[in-house]
Formats: sequence, structure tokens, C-alpha cells
Amino acid sequence: MQQKNKFTQNYFAFAIYSVIFTSLLFIIFGSNGWGPSAANEQAIGEISRWCERVSGGFFREPVNTLGNLGFVAAGLFMFYKITQDATNNRNPLFGSFKIALLYASASTFLGPGSMAMHGTHTSFGAWLDNVSMISYILILWMYNLKILKNLSNRTFFIFYSVLLSYYAYSYWFLDSGLGIGVDLFELSIGLWISTEILVKLPNLFGRTVATVTVLVVMQLFGIDVVNLIINIEDSWKSFLNLIPVFIPNINSNVQRTYSPWAFLGYISFYSAFWIREIGMPNHPWCNPDSLLQAHMVWHLLCAVATISFFNFQRTEKLNKI
Repeated sequence: MQQKNKFTQNYFAFAIYSVIFTSLLFIIFGSNGWGPSAANEQAIGEISRWCERVSGGFFREPVNTLGNLGFVAAGLFMFYKITQDATNNRNPLFGSFKIALLYASASTFLGPGSMAMHGTHTSFGAWLDNVSMISYILILWMYNLKILKNLSNRTFFIFYSVLLSYYAYSYWFLDSGLGIGVDLFELSIGLWISTEILVKLPNLFGRTVATVTVLVVMQLFGIDVVNLIINIEDSWKSFLNLIPVFIPNINSNVQRTYSPWAFLGYISFYSAFWIREIGMPNHPWCNPDSLLQAHMVWHLLCAVATISFFNFQRTEKLNKI
């Protein structure tokens, strides 16, 4: 008879308690007002940076704030599934319950992180929002890198913790570009794309496909790739996305099923980016007093993407030798 670890059966319950505790913190700190707004935020009654009119109520952007509950729901679903895996002794996500819990935690953290920014308009809220986004996006490419270089879980967590800690420190004390003008979120998207292709094709052909794909995505997002190549000495930061392509001696011992979850995740994620642009004050479709805000839809679609990639990673299997 298999013995069950009591703690592993309580992942979901622990997540529920954490969400309740976080909600209480919001109520406590918000009941007396959120404090002074960040310098880049608008006054009450004006149109916010994300189209919705700034409210004098409990949340500065009520619709955009509450749209982040999608991340909380997605995260709780993940904790529920991980608890089921642990209880029934099934193989865990990412081959490790610790990494699986990190993914679920980061996905859930996206909710209160973004709520803090849209709800409070404070500098601390903006910091928490950006830290939450980085805490999630780092996992996607770092785990792929772990596979490609056969790194231990310990090395993965050290690498992850150091980079996330430095980002959190530099965003608060230096700037949002790691002190060197590099947008870590945008860079992580490129690293994720290139490492995902290399996990599937860890060879010269894969390196070529990864290079072309990253450059195409950059072009689709409005970056003039030809101009970057011509002026490479001034645009070297953009080519950091291709670092994985030049890592020697890579290998992959896993197999993933891309349909339907990976494709649904990619479609949701990149559709969210397109819709996000509609939620800008200068966009003709911006309606600051509408209960349907484009930025809220961005949040919800990103939440769908986190669940989709969660289910995608659950398809991972070790290759038979």
C-alpha cells in the first residue's frame, strides 16, 4: 500500500489560505487609502494609462483590477491538479513537485501583483506587478535551459532566485531595465521562444529555426530587424534573445505534445498582446467608462495562456533510450 504525504495533499488548501490572507491585506491597506500615487499615474477622474477612468473608490481601476482574478482562478486550478498528482502518486509537472509548485505559485502571484498596480496606482504596486510578471516568465525559459544543459533542480532554483532577486532589487533602486537598459520581460519572451524550439530540435537545424523564428517575432512586434542588423553595434541588446542558439553541447531528453494546449497558449498569449494595444488612451476604441476594458481582456487571455502552458507541460515525457 502506497503511503501518502499529508503535506502534499494540502497544496490546494494552502493556496486557498494564501489567497484569503492576501485578500485581507488588500482590505486592511486599502481601507485607509492607498497613499500617494506614482509619478506616472493620473489623477482621480482622468483617463489612466490603460484607458479606464481613474476612480476615487476602493480600486483606482476597478475593471482592470478585478480582471486579474482570472490569474487567481488559474493558479488555484493548478494547485488542485498538483494536489491530485501528489495524492495519487502521479508523475509531477516539470518532473518535480518543487518546480510545479513554483509554476502554480508564480501564476497565482500574477493576480495580486497586477491588482496592486491597477488597484493602488502606487510605486509599490508597480514594483509588485513587474516582479510578478518576471517571476512567471523566467520559469518558462529557465526550465527549458535546465533540460538543454541537464541542470539539477538545485542549480535551476539558484539561477532563478538570483535573477529574480536582482530584478526586484534593480527595479526598485535602479530602473526597470536591470540598470543596463534591458527589458527582462521582453528578453524572456525571446529566450522562451528560442529554448522551446531547441528542446524540440536540439541540433543545427533547430538553432537555425530558433534564430529565424525569434527575428520574425521581433518584426511582428514592430521591431525593424533589418535596421537592427545594419546597426548591430548600437542594438546588441535585442540580440540577447538569441543567446540559447549559441550555447554549446545542448541536448533534450523530453518529448512534448503540442496540440492542443501549446497552440492554445500561444494564440491566447499573442492575441492578448494585440488586444492590449487597444487598451491605450490614444486608441480610437478606448472607452474609459466602459465595463468592458481591453486591458481586462488582456489579463483574462493571459490567464488562459498560463493554464494552457500548464497543461502543455503536463504532456512532457522522457524519451525512451
